[in-house]
Amino acid sequence: MGKSYREELVGVFGDPVDENPTVVVAQKAFETLGIPYRYLTINVHPEALPAALEGLKAMNFKGMHLTIPHKVAAIPYLDSISEEAAIMGAVNTIVNQNGKLRGENTDGKGFMASVVNAGIDVTGKKVTMLGAGGAARAIAVELARAGIGELVIINRSEARGKGLVETLESHFSDLKVVYRCWDHTMTIDEDTAILVNTTDIGLYPNVDARPDIVFDSIHDRMIVCDVIPNHPHTQLLKEAEKRQAKTIDGLGMLINQCVESIRYWTGETADAEVMKEALAEEYGISVHY
Repeated sequence: MGKSYREELVGVFGDPVDENPTVVVAQKAFETLGIPYRYLTINVHPEALPAALEGLKAMNFKGMHLTIPHKVAAIPYLDSISEEAAIMGAVNTIVNQNGKLRGENTDGKGFMASVVNAGIDVTGKKVTMLGAGGAARAIAVELARAGIGELVIINRSEARGKGLVETLESHFSDLKVVYRCWDHTMTIDEDTAILVNTTDIGLYPNVDARPDIVFDSIHDRMIVCDVIPNHPHTQLLKEAEKRQAKTIDGLGMLINQCVESIRYWTGETADAEVMKEALAEEYGISVHY
């Protein structure tokens, strides 16, 4: 057989998506593994999502990442989803299995890996989480599985916030879960051990945006995490650093969840270290995963 010029296709659907840096780590991973895969960053408007998902089958994509606003909206159009994704009510990774689209979720695992790699034990801790969307659902489930003691969910949409509370209470009966409506400037409880922003506040191009919280309620015994990957040094993290809190940016989560997704798509284990180096070069900063 002669030389093949065809590449296996994967990528990400989002809106907006131009700022998503996953291609940097995914392409470096494929090159290091020596496999002919191409990662595409594709803007898909919400109304076009059903057609885009059908297109994955027609063009024989191996799979696709989903980011804002598609992680929940895509579920009705998939042929199946994993048990974990069903509990989370969100999908961030699609796998094309012989023309059948299966939904998985690697967000929560990616987040937890970055926390564990930073030397943090979440067992019994109180966590306050900003947001209740797709990423929040995945992270909340993995935090619950890891044995946190209490979760406070702060979200503008009461229906979405309370819906996540109900999901967690139905699967993790020992976990204390509280919803608070984000209709004013929120004070973070003093006994919060870990604060996590799962919203898109601070995402490029709105890099100067800050969550509507009382920043002086952050203290030096708190760990502050932000899932925003671009730019990773968000205003929230800058404010936390001013108050001597330990911070974790979104790049570790991005790397670790991508490792899991690549395993689904290719059966191979990507090298997280070379992915970290690719991001460090891209941003000109030190990256931890």
